[in-house]
Amino acid sequence: MDERSAVAKGEKAQAAPDIWELEISLSDIEPRIWRRFAVSGNITLAKLNKVIQNVMGWTNSHLHQYVIDQNRYSSHDSRMNPDWDRDSYDERLAKLCDVVKGDGAVFTYEYDFGDGWEHELQVKKVRPAESESVYPLCLAGQRACPPEDCGGPWGYDEFLQAIADPDHERHDELTEWYGEGFDPEAFDLKATNDMLKKMR
Repeated sequence: MDERSAVAKGEKAQAAPDIWELEISLSDIEPRIWRRFAVSGNITLAKLNKVIQNVMGWTNSHLHQYVIDQNRYSSHDSRMNPDWDRDSYDERLAKLCDVVKGDGAVFTYEYDFGDGWEHELQVKKVRPAESESVYPLCLAGQRACPPEDCGGPWGYDEFLQAIADPDHERHDELTEWYGEGFDPEAFDLKATNDMLKKMR
């Protein structure tokens, strides 16, 4: 049934969900590593995890959780401790617009509990959907995602020092571990959106 038919029958056409623009940044890292992206407000936290993984550049190889208004939301992954998992909500059942307040709201996304990557997310804007745009969509960002399993913010700092200095005691070790060519300043917006297209 098209919109005119719906109106003719006295039915209200369902409006498209609002679009939420979010900014995410890694905590304890300077200069800042950040991304700004747009998603539908009715996205579940489970699907939002996939967006975050893509825009940041992670590989979704580790567990994660959200902390929103002192409540935890997780994947209820079979690898988790059942007692720990019981205290969290199932992210598959939680929509962004239902659990996060609107403009200006801040919440936390934690990834890889061993390395301890903590991300701050802020709602920058809630706006109507634009008919010509498709979502999720990455809007901007700066600096490369750290390599997986590099030891968290402090390990990443040592990694950068070591690969940049041939005389560093761990230069050979970490260059062999990662390989050549890591550029901490690199961020490819087009490549990021190409990955997001696969989610649509």
